[in-house]
Amino acid sequence: MKPEYSFFMLNSPIDEIRSRLDIVDVIRSYIKLEKAGANYKALCPFHSEKNPSFFVSPTRQIWHCFGCGVGGSIFDFVMKIEGMEFGDALRILAQKAGVELKPIRPELRTERQRLYEICENSAKFFETQLQESKKGKGVREYLSSRGISDSSIKKWRVGYAPDAWHGLVNFLLDKGYKEKEVERAGLAIRSRSEGNYYDRFRGRIMFPIFDWNSQVVGFGGRITEEKNQELEDQGSKPAKYINIPQTLLYNKSKVLYGLDKSKVEIRKKDKCVLVEGYIDVIMSHQAGIGNIVASAGTALTPFHLSVLKRYSENLVLAFDMDIAGDSATKRGIDLAQEKGFNIKVALMPKGMDPADVILKNPREWQRVIKKSVPILDFYFQTTFSKFDEKEELGPDEKREISKILLPIIKRIPNRILQSHWIQDLTSRLKVAQEDVLVELRKIKSNVPEQKLEKKTAFSRKSRQELLEERLFILTFKEPQTLDFVGREDFDFFSPQVSQIFSFFKKYGTSKIEKLQKDISPEMINSLNRLSLKAEIEQGDEEDVFEEFKDCLREIKCLGIKKELKKTSQKLKEAETERDSQKISDLTQKINELAQKLTNLD
Repeated sequence: MKPEYSFFMLNSPIDEIRSRLDIVDVIRSYIKLEKAGANYKALCPFHSEKNPSFFVSPTRQIWHCFGCGVGGSIFDFVMKIEGMEFGDALRILAQKAGVELKPIRPELRTERQRLYEICENSAKFFETQLQESKKGKGVREYLSSRGISDSSIKKWRVGYAPDAWHGLVNFLLDKGYKEKEVERAGLAIRSRSEGNYYDRFRGRIMFPIFDWNSQVVGFGGRITEEKNQELEDQGSKPAKYINIPQTLLYNKSKVLYGLDKSKVEIRKKDKCVLVEGYIDVIMSHQAGIGNIVASAGTALTPFHLSVLKRYSENLVLAFDMDIAGDSATKRGIDLAQEKGFNIKVALMPKGMDPADVILKNPREWQRVIKKSVPILDFYFQTTFSKFDEKEELGPDEKREISKILLPIIKRIPNRILQSHWIQDLTSRLKVAQEDVLVELRKIKSNVPEQKLEKKTAFSRKSRQELLEERLFILTFKEPQTLDFVGREDFDFFSPQVSQIFSFFKKYGTSKIEKLQKDISPEMINSLNRLSLKAEIEQGDEEDVFEEFKDCLREIKCLGIKKELKKTSQKLKEAETERDSQKISDLTQKINELAQKLTNLD
């Protein structure tokens, strides 16, 4: 749908993208939208809420959350939800719209874009090494033994980093990139002693890590069996997997491996299976379960959970968990519970990971996922299984069990479910429920690690600003309210508001695009937000007119009180100077202002 008006230059690629894409379709690809009159509403993806305060206007091609106050255009949404800069959002939306962006001269390309190119060229280099080198043949045989098919190798762009110090660095230097840039992409390390650069990955199977738009942003490398044996013979204990460090493109706290290829299936099945490794994800796709992602070597973070919640609130965890300790994995799960996720645990055969299960029998993996148990059941089963069920639990065992399970019960947001598990624990421990409740109250609730600050759209605004914004909302609801605005009223408005109301009285409220040359883009965005607010609100026509007059009256009162304060201060100065004429004039002015205020009241 073509927007009613645009804030960008006409005939630009930005304008063409806006004309080809409907903001509703783009936002719907991220979150679930519901029809709300002429608009759409949803739970805001940028802060926690129970009732929808996020609205999208197909008419104005804008979105706004009236809970946390964020909003804007189609570009603003993609930038915020993807955590990227404008140029990257532009490329994503241009691709969706089928708009070709003109290539930028090499010297004008941004650092971010050059890092994308380095990562893409590196992925191609690793792919070629796997397919064409002598060592690559052995790696392919190993991957085949793990059950990874040739089509999966191609789909996931698996590669091989040759066991050489400067293989990739020299390749990228020949492409015109600088050693420092390769280091900033996380693919090279600078020698402290000699100052030269060498490859970070050597003798490793390479797994490109993709962003939401399937662009390569990083790499994880698994050491080959041959290289591992060589280093062990030398007395070293190499890491099985290593990832690139955090870069401008890659942040392990924000990236979920496989999400770009799994997000559609996650939304379709309304369930996300979470595993630990790259091969687990690849093999699961081969086995027909495509709603799966990997945390790629890190625990669940608030950002991970915010991303996953766009697609589903149902998580199935398929990895080893130690619930007794204060592990990072458990903290991530606790955070997911606090954010309202429905969590289940896939009970894996002892000593096996998902890839092992799939290699043995792909149907067994499907059965494991299907028979996953709720997280609380898992916690209770795991905790009580540590003690001999045939013997009576002693005081120390009961204290140990309660120490593990009470903090978990404390975090259950639903009171009914919490009560159920309190009763279950009471029954199993054979203690009084009152005693369990006393111990439960002693436990402090953990606050989410990075709780988003909830701001209202009008926080930090003066009373005058709030009233003026309310006048705009009422004017958008009922344009005839403009009849109540007289010439003398313009003196009480702030300059920009006075300009806009003067425009509205002349042209009406539907020609906002004509204001673009005269007022700031921020004010245009604000008017868009307020007009959307007017569409959402409901109320009687008479109430609108009465409220408009009340707001207008209060703005006048504020203006008069402000003038009274200034005049009173001048009167004090005149009395200090003993200027009788000035005292008389100011006293008369104060009386006139006071009378105006009385008349308004």
